[in-house]
Amino acid sequence: MFKKLLFCKMKPIKMERLKKLLIIGFVWPEPNSSAAGGRMMQLISIFKENGFEVTFASAAQDSDFMVDLGEFGVVKRNIELNSSSFDDFAKELNPDVVLFDRFMIEEQFGWRVIENCPKAIRILDTEDLHCLRTARQKAFKENRPFALFDLLSEEVAKREIASILRCDLSLIISEFEMNILKEVFKINEDLLFYLPFLVDEMKEEQLLKLPSFEERKNFVFIGNFLHEPNWNTVQHLKEAIWPSVKKDFPEAVLEVYGAYPSQKVLQLHQPKNGFFIMGRAEDANEIVKKARVVLAPIRFGAGLKGKLLEAMQCGTPSATTSIGSEAMHANLSWNGFIEDNPLEFSKKAIALYQDENLWKEAQKNGIEIINKCYQKKNYSEKLISLVNSLLMDSESHRLHNFMGNLLQHHAFKSTMYMSKWIEAKNK
Repeated sequence: MFKKLLFCKMKPIKMERLKKLLIIGFVWPEPNSSAAGGRMMQLISIFKENGFEVTFASAAQDSDFMVDLGEFGVVKRNIELNSSSFDDFAKELNPDVVLFDRFMIEEQFGWRVIENCPKAIRILDTEDLHCLRTARQKAFKENRPFALFDLLSEEVAKREIASILRCDLSLIISEFEMNILKEVFKINEDLLFYLPFLVDEMKEEQLLKLPSFEERKNFVFIGNFLHEPNWNTVQHLKEAIWPSVKKDFPEAVLEVYGAYPSQKVLQLHQPKNGFFIMGRAEDANEIVKKARVVLAPIRFGAGLKGKLLEAMQCGTPSATTSIGSEAMHANLSWNGFIEDNPLEFSKKAIALYQDENLWKEAQKNGIEIINKCYQKKNYSEKLISLVNSLLMDSESHRLHNFMGNLLQHHAFKSTMYMSKWIEAKNK
């Protein structure tokens, strides 16, 4: 009787609908192939942990190395470019938040999202600033120093900045790139959110569980070869750095790992000279843990370098350049050396490999960088709080983004008609 009375007095519980996130991917995530894949899985993790239902859609072909999204509670959907079938899919899903994986995806699908899910918050994950990477690569090939002014004439910059302005929020991986967007392109900081790679805290005791200095051997480089800066880095290692290393340290061995190596990469394999092209790494973490030093003399690029953060997590010191270390360590000491001169780079790399005290000090520097610059708890809550506030008052936020509305109006028309023309042509 008491239970019945108690039940009658209880007010009905209102069940809140879980918020829905739609991610439109440039490719399917491959966290073991690239830092971009790892970054995407971090984003998925943040939204899943905060109660979002996540659907990942892409027009890309499935790959042998893509992650099984179902294992992470994520719905996988294949979509088509320039097809109104996406409109039906978007309307049925009715997402609260749509995340575009790189600006090219926003260009393709942004207008369809606006047309079919006008209330959805639109977020752009830039991965890195493509215009910065492109401008640096162009300056490098022209054998001249890169200047920020180069960005203003870059065709990719016009497209990428327009995409940032059209979205409600853009996730920026590097503080250097945050400054470029605010100071060079005059983007309102209300449209930007700094979100670096995110990892768990690391304690010094964890170093004791990792292979020791004596247990490790060889230099290593690891990187996806579909990414031009990685291919260029390996060329630079082979031509300008490794000859000097071998001259002063004849026993040295360098193992080069990376997904999707082309024939031009494989042709650099030279075992007699201690230069080994190893191909795809089945477990990059295990390989980096067993290596004594990571070499990454990167000459152009943008964003943060996942390979260098991974080295820190594995307790493996690294030798890199000012471009490689850019925006990665605040004002903290690097976990190894930063050097742009090839000859000096070679000498410091050998010293780091042979001097145990220097090596151990560099290793500890890496832990400090991880704990002060990349803690997940410092950023994930802020991101979700910002997304929730946009969900509550997107109208006001959009009203104050006049340039975004202007670009949206014109791009909507041009992109929409181009897409419809392609769809009609394909039929």
